[in-house]
Amino acid sequence: MTTVIVLFHDRFVDRKECLIDIEDRANQFGDGVYEVIRVYDGEFFLFDDHLKRLEYSLNEAKIKYDINHQQLKELLLELLKKNEVNNGGIYIQISRGIAARSHPFPKESKPTVIAYPIPTSRPLDKQENGIQATLYQDIRWHRCDIKSLNLLGNVMAKQHALDIGASEAIFYRDYNHVTEGSSTNVFIVNDGVIQTHPANNFILNGITRLYIKYLAKQLDLPFNEKVFTVAELKEADEVFISSTTSEVIPVTQIDETVIGNGKPGPIAKQLLNAFFEHHKIQQLTK
Repeated sequence: MTTVIVLFHDRFVDRKECLIDIEDRANQFGDGVYEVIRVYDGEFFLFDDHLKRLEYSLNEAKIKYDINHQQLKELLLELLKKNEVNNGGIYIQISRGIAARSHPFPKESKPTVIAYPIPTSRPLDKQENGIQATLYQDIRWHRCDIKSLNLLGNVMAKQHALDIGASEAIFYRDYNHVTEGSSTNVFIVNDGVIQTHPANNFILNGITRLYIKYLAKQLDLPFNEKVFTVAELKEADEVFISSTTSEVIPVTQIDETVIGNGKPGPIAKQLLNAFFEHHKIQQLTK
C-alpha cells in the first residue's frame, strides 16, 4: 500500500500517525469546515478561490484560524508535492479543536487541521451520457453558504438517490424553490440562457459554479442568477450539475420526467469542451 502523507496541524505525518482526539468538536458537533481542491496535471485548480471560501467559512463559523498567519497555502502546496499527486484532489478540514463536550464555544481551544489526498478521476461516462436525478425536500439548515461538516441532510439525500437508481438528489424548499444538489450546484437552460440559484445562504457558492459563470462570459452565453421552481426545472431545455469532482454533468432525467430529448444538451457540451481551455486561470474572485 502506498504511503499517504497527511498534514496534521503544521506537521507532515504518515496517515497511521494522524490520530484525532475523541473530544475533537468535529466528532461531536460537526463543528468545523472543509474544502476539496481539484488537482490537474500536478497543479491545483482555482486554488486561491478555494482558500478564500475556506477563510469565509472559518469566519462565518467563528473559528479562530488565520490562514495567512499559519501559512496554510504553502503547507498544502508541500502536501501535494509530498504525495506526488498528478490528478486527483486534496481534502482539508479545520475544526474548532479539542474541548470537553459542551455546546458553547470553548474559551480556549486550538483548531485541528488535517489535509490529505483523495482519489478523484473525471466522470467521463456521466459527462458523455448524462445522469438521472431525483427531487428531495431540502431539510437542511439555512446557512448552506458555510461549507461546514454538518452534512447529514446531504448524506441522506444522496443515499436516497442511489437507493432508487439515481446519481444525484436535487433539493427543493417550500413553494417549489429549487436550491442545489446534495453535493452539486444545479443549472437549467432555456433558449440558450443558463440559469442557476443566486449565491445566498440557501446554497454553497461552488467554485466550479463560479468557473461556469466565467466560462459563460468567455463563450458569450447568457447567464442568469435567479431562483427557479420544480416545474421550471422539469420543463427546461437542459439541466446540468457542477462541482469540484463532477466538473459539468448533464441531467437527462428527473424522476419520471425526461429532460429535453433525453440526451446531454448543447450548452452543457459547450461548457465541457471549453472546460480545460481556461483551467490555468489562477483566481476568479477578488
